[in-house]
Amino acid sequence: MTGRLEGKVALISGAARGQGRSHAVRLADEGADIIAFDACRQLATVPYPLASQEDLAETVRQVEKLDRRIIAREVDVRDSAALSGLVEDGVAEFGRLDIVCCNAGVVSFADPAWTLDDEQWDEAVAVNLTGSWKTAKAAIPAMIAAGNGGSVIMTSSVAGLKGYSGIPHYSASKHGIVGLARTLAVDLAPFSIRVNTVHPTGVDTPMIANDWMKSYLADRPKSSSATMRNLMPVSVVDVVDISNAVAWLASEEARFVTGISMPIDAGFMQA
Repeated sequence: MTGRLEGKVALISGAARGQGRSHAVRLADEGADIIAFDACRQLATVPYPLASQEDLAETVRQVEKLDRRIIAREVDVRDSAALSGLVEDGVAEFGRLDIVCCNAGVVSFADPAWTLDDEQWDEAVAVNLTGSWKTAKAAIPAMIAAGNGGSVIMTSSVAGLKGYSGIPHYSASKHGIVGLARTLAVDLAPFSIRVNTVHPTGVDTPMIANDWMKSYLADRPKSSSATMRNLMPVSVVDVVDISNAVAWLASEEARFVTGISMPIDAGFMQA
């Protein structure tokens, strides 16, 4: 059976693990070839372990197991020149670019919010928001040149729809992604390139499933229970739940869906 994305090519940031790897595997399962990248190094203000070279190699293994092609490279989402080079090489190898998943993101914490360090603010905004912009900026000319339309999917968060205690930089960056996506949706509509955001509640990925996060939340039980309450009886959702939404937004089934903010939140925004 032919997949919904057969013959298409997807660029995915933060692809070494978590949501990014899941998106790569899910889109590959639907027939897409993958251009994957991740910084694969620790950042100064991030308190939990980030992805490694071995993680990115595992993404390659899982995509190739599905008999799809993949280019994987260590690229920092803040590096415009490296991003442009990756897109150029990917299009030269695969012949086109149809899907862009601006997924890379980091978080750190400050409680109360005004104790946040400048470095924490700068790094989170640079990776989450500016990184999404730079990824899209590098990819869009190739998508327009190919003339096939396409889909840009930006990972925001429920923290991009409401305020969260302790993460002003993360919430601001995720709100900013919504404004960026909506503006790009307007500018890219004449080229049949759609731009949408997804807004997960807590997802079972290494961003939250790590020893540092467990300790942080254990020290703040009232705060964590107030800010992470889903309406449905789950504390976190599965990573594939986000990837399923991404696959739909990337497919022709969503060919006239653009400029929307899609919660995958187990009812969090209604709680």
